[in-house]
Amino acid sequence: MNKQTRWFLVAALLAGVSGCAAPAQAGQAVVSTSGGGATVTTSSSHGATEVQIGASGINVTNGSSHLHIGGTGSQIISRSRSVIVIHSHHSCPHGQEEVVAVGHLARLAAGKSACDVVSIFGDSIIDGNVSDSAVAIMGDLHLTGNVGNSTVSIFGDSDINGPVAGNAVALFGDLKLGPKAMIQGQAVSIFGSEHRDPAAVVQGGSVNLMSGIFHGAHGLKAWGAHCLILGRLLAPRLDLGWAWGIALGILMFYALLALLFQEGVQRCIQTLDEHPGASILAALAMALLTPILMLALVVTLIGIFAIPLFWLALLGAAVFGRVVALGWLGSRILRGMRSGVTHPALYVLLGGAVALALYMVPVVGFIVFALIGLLGVGAVLYSLLLAMRAARGGTPSGAAAGGFTAPAEPLAAAGPDTAAASAGSMPGTAEPAGAALGAPEAPMDFTTLPRAGFWIRMLALLIDVVLVAFALSMIEHHGTDGMLLLLAAYGAIMWKLRGTTVGGIICHLRVVRIDGRPMNWETAILRALGCFLSLVAAGLGFFWIAFDRERQGWHDKIAGTVVVLVPKARGLV
Repeated sequence: MNKQTRWFLVAALLAGVSGCAAPAQAGQAVVSTSGGGATVTTSSSHGATEVQIGASGINVTNGSSHLHIGGTGSQIISRSRSVIVIHSHHSCPHGQEEVVAVGHLARLAAGKSACDVVSIFGDSIIDGNVSDSAVAIMGDLHLTGNVGNSTVSIFGDSDINGPVAGNAVALFGDLKLGPKAMIQGQAVSIFGSEHRDPAAVVQGGSVNLMSGIFHGAHGLKAWGAHCLILGRLLAPRLDLGWAWGIALGILMFYALLALLFQEGVQRCIQTLDEHPGASILAALAMALLTPILMLALVVTLIGIFAIPLFWLALLGAAVFGRVVALGWLGSRILRGMRSGVTHPALYVLLGGAVALALYMVPVVGFIVFALIGLLGVGAVLYSLLLAMRAARGGTPSGAAAGGFTAPAEPLAAAGPDTAAASAGSMPGTAEPAGAALGAPEAPMDFTTLPRAGFWIRMLALLIDVVLVAFALSMIEHHGTDGMLLLLAAYGAIMWKLRGTTVGGIICHLRVVRIDGRPMNWETAILRALGCFLSLVAAGLGFFWIAFDRERQGWHDKIAGTVVVLVPKARGLV
């Protein structure tokens, strides 16, 4: 600001002040300069008027009235508490810092200045000057100082008794305006109530939405300060009675579900007892595959209509899964006590009581809550998988899936003649000695061979990876780009032509179709593509082999194949 502009503004301000004041008697003006600034003081019968011009702007003081013009805008404060503030921006002044508190009180004392005051899970108390905004989340906001922008309280009350240049907002809490409150913007109350002193000034008017509906700000504030910030769901406090009421109500609802669906709960508890690893993998697989399934439904357009049904099914599985997990926990405790109680509803009540106690432990509370959900959903999903397999007539690993193996005991009981005749007519059994003379050896039914386990298959895969990587390095000297595609193509070709790979030959493994038919190109290619899905889902498709009854990975289930151990006496090539 040059000197000509400064003096022009001084003259204009003096003229404005003189025109606004009552008729004044003639007085004198004193002009002084220091430090690159100027001060003009005029006196009249109505008092002295002082104009200061400096780097921070122009200040005009006349009694209790004050005018400021600076880089952040203009402000006029008079005895009538009329406030007009026009801010072009809200940058922090040089030397000011933000006051931020998490889990405790954020206080700005009188005479102090700060750019922003923010509290989370605590109160904000402002007695000084805030150049920008004041915020309280899960806490109350108390203002007796000055705020240059807006005040916001979320899940807490706002008690304003000072000038606010912007809006005063209270979300899920009450807005209280004292006699010294001067709100240049709007007073906004959402899901709360507004209480205004008659002397309070709100220039922008009031906005009240859903007024008076929410009154739990203080209880929620206590939960955030004593539970959420400590990583637990509950705490032994009287002001958290509402949280205990909700927890006990949900537990009663879970017990009611166990009472109504006893057989289903008992079956899922048994699944979690017998297949804990598979249940966890089922839950993790669902969590990883849900985004992929959502994308597939959106891409097909028609599948968009199935998305709400899918989420409802997941919600039902989550709720029922918590019932199962609590029931499993209660059954384990009663089993250890050698109690004769066998009702699922009592299991749920006991398991729920233990879970509520664990919910009060910091950090452990959230971990237990997440584990209960994970175990429960996994048990429900894997129980559904077992039920679907049983409905399709699934067989033990020693028999072909979908086939039938007649027990030997009934045939032996029917007599030696009947047993011999039946054995000669059943597929896969030996013919009579006379009929077999000179006959060629029958082809082996590979589906009846024992399934290959996880570690032997991983060893064969490692051999194949090393072989393909070496071959690729001989062809391309700049890296191993396309390694996965080449490995998939190698696997598909070898499975079709030889039924196995080089690693499988070394480990005596063979890939066969469940229906016993010869391997074709469609099955080989589908299995190779399915390996990408098993790998993308954090490798869970491969780890599934360790827990599946048929030792199938996800790619095996997609292609309808199994990997069997071939006797060493029989060649693979």
